[in-house]
Amino acid sequence: MSLDSLAPGGREVLRDAKRVVVKVGSSSLTSIKGGISEEAVLSLVEALAGRRNAGTEVILVSSGAIAAGLAPLGLARRPRDLATQQAAASVGQGRLMSRYTQAFSVHGITVSQVLLTADDLVRRTQHTNAFRALDRLLNLGVVPIVNENDTVATHEIRFGDNDRLAALVAHLVRADALLLLSDVDSVYDGPPKDGAQRIAEVRHADDLAGVVVGSAGKAGVGTGGMATKVQAASIAATSGIPALVTSTARAQEALRGDDVGTWFAVQGERKPIRLLWLAHLATSRGEIVLDAGAVRAVTRNHRSLLPAGITGVRGDFESGDPVDLVSPDGEPVARGLVNYSAHELPKMLGRSTKELAQELGHEYEREVVHVDDLVVL
Repeated sequence: MSLDSLAPGGREVLRDAKRVVVKVGSSSLTSIKGGISEEAVLSLVEALAGRRNAGTEVILVSSGAIAAGLAPLGLARRPRDLATQQAAASVGQGRLMSRYTQAFSVHGITVSQVLLTADDLVRRTQHTNAFRALDRLLNLGVVPIVNENDTVATHEIRFGDNDRLAALVAHLVRADALLLLSDVDSVYDGPPKDGAQRIAEVRHADDLAGVVVGSAGKAGVGTGGMATKVQAASIAATSGIPALVTSTARAQEALRGDDVGTWFAVQGERKPIRLLWLAHLATSRGEIVLDAGAVRAVTRNHRSLLPAGITGVRGDFESGDPVDLVSPDGEPVARGLVNYSAHELPKMLGRSTKELAQELGHEYEREVVHVDDLVVL
């Protein structure tokens, strides 16, 4: 084990974690020709079951539903259109869960299926319910197996890949660590086939400066690749949860805290989950143009956005939608959940909340974007 891994906040955090989220990708579990790989599932489950039976609460975020549905539907590769992806997910999810149920039962462990959409982790009532359900499952000794609800997700509200879903789930369940598994054993400073060097640890964003990481592989069954794993690990680490990126084959070593993979040390404090979503995943539905004073209030003084500081509105959005807050020269400076629709805001521009309340009613006294629903970019 390296000296770095023994430093405060090193791999022993993963070794000693009481609650850990593990994400595995489609390419590690399935192939187009063979569907779900029995050997791959059994190997992964053996590592996770050993940790669970040793007392650690484990949440598995598993891709593979769409990939598992390809062969039964006679599809040669992952479809591009959403409707066929949804059909494949609907067929494949049951097959995937059946394999996991059988594999974990050998170790005396019960599993559950948890399908989530972006709304489940963003809207307050829904993410409270999601946390309560997952927390209770863990307390009962169950291993929840989480996937995006591909069958009902739309392009506008989906996570895009399960790496980022795993980072948000880790925050939702207040995990001690996040483990991201793929086909590659570490992040490298270039193509491994060209003799690139492993990056053992990332403590600051500068540690990855100039590093180009790959996208989805050639197998055609996944959506992520190393780039999304680095992004997900960074999302977790910059908001209080350490993460490790390594290969599925080294899952057991990783869970022991061995010096494998690339360790992303904590670089910031934990944040509310909706703010993580806003910063990293939300699709903006429009823009609100701020004057210079409002830009300072929002970005430097951490204040709510009031109508007096707004000079323009672009796009078509409803109350509760994510919007970008832009400077006078059009540069996005923040993103937040807006409290008014694009049709309501134009009559409010540049006016005080007191004036608006007197003329339009007390419901217009609220902020355009509350500071608790706002992230500075």
